[in-house]
Amino acid sequence: MLVLPTLAARPLRPPPHLAPPPLASSWNCRTKRTLLQPGPFAAGADTPRGRGGPLPEPEQRDQLLHAALHAARLRDEESRRPDPLFIDPYAAVLLSLDVAHQASESLVLHLTPCADHYRLTTRYVDDKLQHLITSSDKFRQIVLLTDGMDTRPYRLSWPRLSVVYDVSPGGVFNTAAQQLRGAGAKIPRNCVLLHTPLESPNLQEGLCKNGFNGNRPSLWVLQGLPLFTSSSLENLLLVISNLAMKGSIFIGELTHFPDWTAAADMISEKDRLENLFFTQGFQVSFVHYENVAKDLGLGLAPPRKQCGRVLLVAEQLRFSDAQMESFRTHFERTEEDADEEGFEEL
Repeated sequence: MLVLPTLAARPLRPPPHLAPPPLASSWNCRTKRTLLQPGPFAAGADTPRGRGGPLPEPEQRDQLLHAALHAARLRDEESRRPDPLFIDPYAAVLLSLDVAHQASESLVLHLTPCADHYRLTTRYVDDKLQHLITSSDKFRQIVLLTDGMDTRPYRLSWPRLSVVYDVSPGGVFNTAAQQLRGAGAKIPRNCVLLHTPLESPNLQEGLCKNGFNGNRPSLWVLQGLPLFTSSSLENLLLVISNLAMKGSIFIGELTHFPDWTAAADMISEKDRLENLFFTQGFQVSFVHYENVAKDLGLGLAPPRKQCGRVLLVAEQLRFSDAQMESFRTHFERTEEDADEEGFEEL
């Protein structure tokens, strides 16, 4: 049995000044019945493509960019293996000759993925996405919650008329987009890529302005999005619960939240996650990394450090805000029609 080799990444303490990107607590947004045009939050894939410039100097890169570069380095190294779990032809585009060393020296511990788990998660999410979008024609809205350097919009095969939304730190995404466009990376024809910055004052409104339709099924993928506290996850799930139509699917990897450590003896972290997802209308099931490796015919070597990550799949059991608004409008029209019929009879 093949065993995944472990890539060493030196853990360092996160700088005390680093604060999580804000997630707004106001979620007021009504989905219009007509298709909304891309708003000011959008960064379309058909934006004029200039030549890609160099990455910022090392001293200008923030910690989120370092973490995203580290993940890109893992994808590039995996792609170069004789028998890779996946191939990311664009990961190398995001790296310069000195990035690997500099990024590994400045990583935020909370955002640093365990190499083996990251490889398995990437392969699992790729396979799950491809299966869902090819086995059914209902999933044409895909929301990627990323670190800003996710290359799935360019390296995966998307069905015609797919709309891929990328939610990630704006600065990291813009840096990556410049590099990728300069290398000629394109999303498949008749598909569109739209970016909504994580820093948007109202994330739900930003997605709606970019055309997200809560009356259509959607796929949500979480890998790399910086979530530093359980409250940030709770706020994110509230947004997804409001937007995602019943039957939508959430796939993701979550990291350990330090603010849950104090109560670890009272309730397990998986129980906390299950309760949190259930509160927002999701039925969640956890995926074991060992089983993912086994399905691929691989063995998972014991990690050199505690990775503290959880892989899961969830289904939305509630109606979205847009669905509830459609129901309300339908019932009002039905009542109006009934009143008119009764008046005519009189």
